[in-house]
Amino acid sequence: MATEKPYVLHFITPAKNASPFDANMAYDAGFDAVVPYTNVQLNEVMGLVQDAIFSRGPRGVWRTGIFIGGRDIDLAMDMLATAKKSMVPPFEVSVFADPSGAFTTAAAMMAMVERELRRKFGGDLTGRKVSIFGATGPVAGCSAVIAARNGATVELVSHRSMPDVQAKAEAYNKRYGTRIGCVDGSNEALKKSILQSTDVVLCCATAGVRVITLEQMAGSPTLKVVADVNAVPPTGAEGVGVMADGEPIEGTRAVGLGALAIGNIKYQVQNILFKKMLEGQSHVYLDFLSAFEVARKDFS
Repeated sequence: MATEKPYVLHFITPAKNASPFDANMAYDAGFDAVVPYTNVQLNEVMGLVQDAIFSRGPRGVWRTGIFIGGRDIDLAMDMLATAKKSMVPPFEVSVFADPSGAFTTAAAMMAMVERELRRKFGGDLTGRKVSIFGATGPVAGCSAVIAARNGATVELVSHRSMPDVQAKAEAYNKRYGTRIGCVDGSNEALKKSILQSTDVVLCCATAGVRVITLEQMAGSPTLKVVADVNAVPPTGAEGVGVMADGEPIEGTRAVGLGALAIGNIKYQVQNILFKKMLEGQSHVYLDFLSAFEVARKDFS
């Protein structure tokens, strides 16, 4: 009697090393083997994908998946698109991109922000102003696109170089059809001005860097939710603990979402997406927008 073939995940990354976090997540979700391919260039993706799909037969492709890592969200999306174009029906497999966990982290954070807006302030992201600190990072970029595509007015906050942030915004707008803007937040007064006129603040800056303070937030007539993905002291947003899950922020009308609370949902979202790759006789292509839909459905 023939035995079922094992579930194999081919882990493609342009980075020097494949992420142990993602490998553990894939095994825990049910894959029997995770095979890493590192330092992969975009023009090498098609060859790897087609080697994977043609080697297992029509039954084996349903038990085969491809995961795309790295740190660059644009490159990950390009690799995902290339992988999709590389399929030759009926030899098609599921592909999931999540570079440095940015896709699932952004999805989890934005679903939780939307949840707090609905529960405590009425409505969702539609018509809200969202200001994003740490604007050039991957989580910031994904969050900006998610928010903009769900009706928010989004601004990337520049800490040092407005041209760099403007270039990011223009690239996102061109790629995703959004209208993301930029604002100067290079000094304390400018930060306070932003916080006094925005609805949602996302702190996506480098770990261990304090981005905003309670004094800057104090008395804001508009501020509703502050989310911070930095768990390394000092946290990015003063007054938002790492476990904060909608608790009030001292001296404000806003509530906070901390890094470990966001991370808990991110972990669950990534697990669900890996399991989707293992389900049934169909294939899926998963990116940060599909991750947000899962997070929104299950955790918002």
